[in-house]
Amino acid sequence: MVHELMNRIHGRSAKVGVIGLGYVGLPLAERAGRAGFAVLGFDVSAERVAQINRGESYIGDVASDALVALRERNLIEATTDVRRMRECDILVICVPTPLNPTREPDMRYIEAASENVAASIRPGQLVILESTTYPGTTRELILPRIERNGLRVGEQIFLAFSPERIDPGQTSSQGFSVENTPKVVGGVTAHCTELASAFYGYITSRVVPVSSPDVAELTKLFENVFRAVNIALVNELALLCDRMGLNVWEVIEAAATKPYGFMKFTPGPGLGGHCIPIDPFYLTWKARAYDLTTRFIELAGEINTQMPRHVRDLVVRALNRARKPLNGSAIVLLGVAYKPDVDDYRESPAFKVYDLLVADGATVIPCDPHIDEFELHDGRRMRTVPLTDDLLRQCDCAVIVTNHRAFDYERIVTLAPVVVDTRNATRSIQGPLRAKIVVL
Repeated sequence: MVHELMNRIHGRSAKVGVIGLGYVGLPLAERAGRAGFAVLGFDVSAERVAQINRGESYIGDVASDALVALRERNLIEATTDVRRMRECDILVICVPTPLNPTREPDMRYIEAASENVAASIRPGQLVILESTTYPGTTRELILPRIERNGLRVGEQIFLAFSPERIDPGQTSSQGFSVENTPKVVGGVTAHCTELASAFYGYITSRVVPVSSPDVAELTKLFENVFRAVNIALVNELALLCDRMGLNVWEVIEAAATKPYGFMKFTPGPGLGGHCIPIDPFYLTWKARAYDLTTRFIELAGEINTQMPRHVRDLVVRALNRARKPLNGSAIVLLGVAYKPDVDDYRESPAFKVYDLLVADGATVIPCDPHIDEFELHDGRRMRTVPLTDDLLRQCDCAVIVTNHRAFDYERIVTLAPVVVDTRNATRSIQGPLRAKIVVL
């Protein structure tokens, strides 16, 4: 089994199934197709499946032209029919791993995907989990399911974990993509690691094998915890600098001139994206099973969740300059996406800022050049509006939540009565206009 599948991988005759065609799955499917593998994508959304089969991309980091080229070569197809998983030699699970209302891991999507895999598993298949999750998931949730019919992992079937490292929107700005971001791989057995590493060797420029799925699972969580803790540190510094009347951005830029022993992180209105606001809680939850409280992680979470309230307070301060109350004021929210120059609004801090301002009686008008429509936490659908000169003149305050390059910040500061800048996007604006800006 091992040699046959290895030969199929090296001959690029192995068929790759990607389960979940979102921000992780679609870029992986596109890259596997470009590497020469025939790819069959699975998704519960019939609309997504139809778009892929028409060669239309709905993910910013995947060009529609690339999908069209793969479709013309019969290298990519999408389906909602999970029974077709049996056709695939390699199955990669890329489904969401959110939190439930009590901020504990919500494993429904992984469980559903692994049940579908188990229902169609056959000898000679390699199953890889990419979804970010707690250490032990691959062994505890997936392994028993796929061995249920008597097939043994490491002998007839193979299982590994390789965490996704997708950074939406970074392909153009920092040059990182699926094909040049190192891939950590941990198999249940040595053969599992070898097969998964061989596959990813055609996907990315560097593969990093580790001793087990548990190590690979914890590696991904540690990467995100590292960022969450350091972001909390600079957010706390921002709160202190605000009390001290110092500019936190100037402090950070000065510290960043040190050529060793320092890594630059910046404060902001809160955490966004699928990883940083969510993944650390997977580790704190798992740690409780070992009678350990992960105090650094939980403290970082407390600090980071304070930031939207601090932004609300800065808006109040900015309005006070004009002798206006927050209640009844019109606030333009600049940016719905969680990071600049993307259309991804998962866990965006803009939503919490929006809720806090509305709760205090403000009328909040969202503007985002990359997003036409979005969904709030309570399920309501909302549309953004164009950022016109009249809107800026007529509002009471503009709040920069996301520092999109498409925003003309000098125009914004010139026209808006006051501006709250949570991203230091207005740093180049000097002179009399500077007095209109309240900086995080």
